[in-house]
Amino acid sequence: MDSEETLIELRREYPDPIDDVWSALTESDRTARWIGTWTGEPGVGNTIMLLMTAEEGSEPAPGVIRECDPPKRLVMDLENPSEPTTWRVELTLTPQGSGTVLDFVHRMPKPDWDTSDIAKGWHFYLDRLGAALSDEPVPEWDGYTPPSLEA
Repeated sequence: MDSEETLIELRREYPDPIDDVWSALTESDRTARWIGTWTGEPGVGNTIMLLMTAEEGSEPAPGVIRECDPPKRLVMDLENPSEPTTWRVELTLTPQGSGTVLDFVHRMPKPDWDTSDIAKGWHFYLDRLGAALSDEPVPEWDGYTPPSLEA
């Protein structure tokens, strides 16, 4: 890890096949269920606009696709609307039996950030992804307790 950044790493295992998890991570009609909708032209180097629908009062924010290797890896730089910074989000999928392991990495360009709220937010979204994959109701932020904040 670069000493000039803060890193959050999370791992989730889903019973779903890798192609289904990839689809839930990359197709706007499926991302709408757990994180938000996006518009734009997909492809490495292209910018999409992501609207995080679980965030009250959220406005669309740009995200630049840095790597895309279906169905294994997606890397995006997301603009943080509350700060003049860019957050790099890396998603790596690995098949495990009939399911999929998702390794999630969030790189922030400031060292020593208090990441507890950010980590809680990513736990929240990854729990929503799991619920969406299982066709169950997604958790709501009010009353949400993450599985662990020790990333």
